[in-house]
Amino acid sequence: MLTVSALTRLHISVSFELNDGECIALQGPSGVGKSLLLRAIADLDPNEGAIKLDKTLREAVPAPLWRKQVTYVAAEPGWWADTVKEHFIGWNDVIPLVARLGLPPDCGTWQIQRLSTGEKQRLGLARALMLQSRVLLLDEPTSALDATSTAIVEAIVAERVSSGTGVIWSTHDSAQAHRVGSRLFLMGAGGRIEEHRL
Repeated sequence: MLTVSALTRLHISVSFELNDGECIALQGPSGVGKSLLLRAIADLDPNEGAIKLDKTLREAVPAPLWRKQVTYVAAEPGWWADTVKEHFIGWNDVIPLVARLGLPPDCGTWQIQRLSTGEKQRLGLARALMLQSRVLLLDEPTSALDATSTAIVEAIVAERVSSGTGVIWSTHDSAQAHRVGSRLFLMGAGGRIEEHRL
């Protein structure tokens, strides 16, 4: 279980628990702090408050290990090497997942600069899924995808939720929020969050 009681640097005051095998949908207008909240939970941005995984404080865990357990997936994932497969440990292990996401097995040899935004999103998600994280923090993971690819991503994430992964899924799509989440957090101006059951 992930427990969040944090006040981020933009004065977003939140307090909630994310259970294992639960998906919370997060919605709100652009600029209210959804990405900042997810990044704060992943310990990527300065913030105050207490964040725990199974009662262990985030500060008690080395940052790289925390991020392998509580993984943030950006809407535009970062890339640091020239080819796709250089961003994965054991490319052959990733191929079935990449194929399921609609990409050819040989995409590992592709140059990053040739990837479309949608291909980057799917590969960034695949990279995160290979970590087998306890918690996934998904920041608009299907914003650049067509309906078919979106449905595939939703199905794969739902399987992870069913197997015990906790997910916070930020989306601008109300229909998607209702499809993927069991709870809905609406974030408004000033960082206020209202919880709604779906």
